[in-house]
Amino acid sequence: MDEGLRGPHLESPPILINTPAPFDYTYCPRYRLSLFLFALTLLSTLLVGTELAISYRVNAPIADSLALYISLWKHPAALAEGIPFAFTVLGILLAHEMGHYLACRYYRIHATLPYFIPFPNLIGTMGAFIRIRSPFQDRKALFDVGIAGPLAGFIIALPALFFSLPLSKMNPMRPGFTYFLFGESLAFKLVARSQGLHFPPGMDINYHPVAMAALVGLFATAINLLPVGQLDGGHIVYSLFGWYHRWVSRVFVFIVVPVLMVFWIWWAIWALIPLVLGINHPRTLDDAMPLDTPRKRFALLAVLMFVLSFSPNPIRIFP
Repeated sequence: MDEGLRGPHLESPPILINTPAPFDYTYCPRYRLSLFLFALTLLSTLLVGTELAISYRVNAPIADSLALYISLWKHPAALAEGIPFAFTVLGILLAHEMGHYLACRYYRIHATLPYFIPFPNLIGTMGAFIRIRSPFQDRKALFDVGIAGPLAGFIIALPALFFSLPLSKMNPMRPGFTYFLFGESLAFKLVARSQGLHFPPGMDINYHPVAMAALVGLFATAINLLPVGQLDGGHIVYSLFGWYHRWVSRVFVFIVVPVLMVFWIWWAIWALIPLVLGINHPRTLDDAMPLDTPRKRFALLAVLMFVLSFSPNPIRIFP
């Protein structure tokens, strides 16, 4: 997820056709902060990945996660079991953010390196983001930067799911245990069908750690492609429709999100965030330049990625 330039609404933006945004040579990149956050996120995802790997190996949920983490503190070499999950999920997130970063470099748009967010949750991270510190020259640059991240992450997540999902195991749900069940996106269903897999209701899917990381990557792709504000989907919608993007954002926040809350109450967060940060997207420097036909056709790929990755009920807690 990238954080675009925010500022006052420009009624008459300057017209700078084909003029690249200059680099700010006085800016000092915060490499140490990026590396420090990445190291913390690597550790947190290794911890979660080790728990997932042990649960997968013994084919049973871990009853006492705290005791496991204390044991890992005493025997850190055991964290090696978490490498498949950690490297896969960080690889997908890194590909996503580097897609944005390299597109910014191509257009000479000043952006930071990715900042990863470590967090002791189900997946060990809250994702990653870059900060964009100069305006977009035109809607073409905005579109390319917006779509580059989801495309790069999706290209890694889908094959990872295809090759690892058949390795997953199924067990009847045991009373007394809490299960976190991932919603079945269209990509999940298509991969399962292509592999001849069937997951009946009432069964716990003990995902292979790589498959779990791939599902996280697809979820991140879907979230980032939501067509609001300055999410990747918001960039793409603005580059396509210009001023009319605000109607797409409003329809999503005020109509679609309340409907989705029937399936998953936490969709309320994705209505609150755009309202706090702003639904509208700032203009580009040359807002009059329309998006060319090849990019309009390429936007269909963004729609396809969203449809394949999206699930109205992405995470369920049972019981």
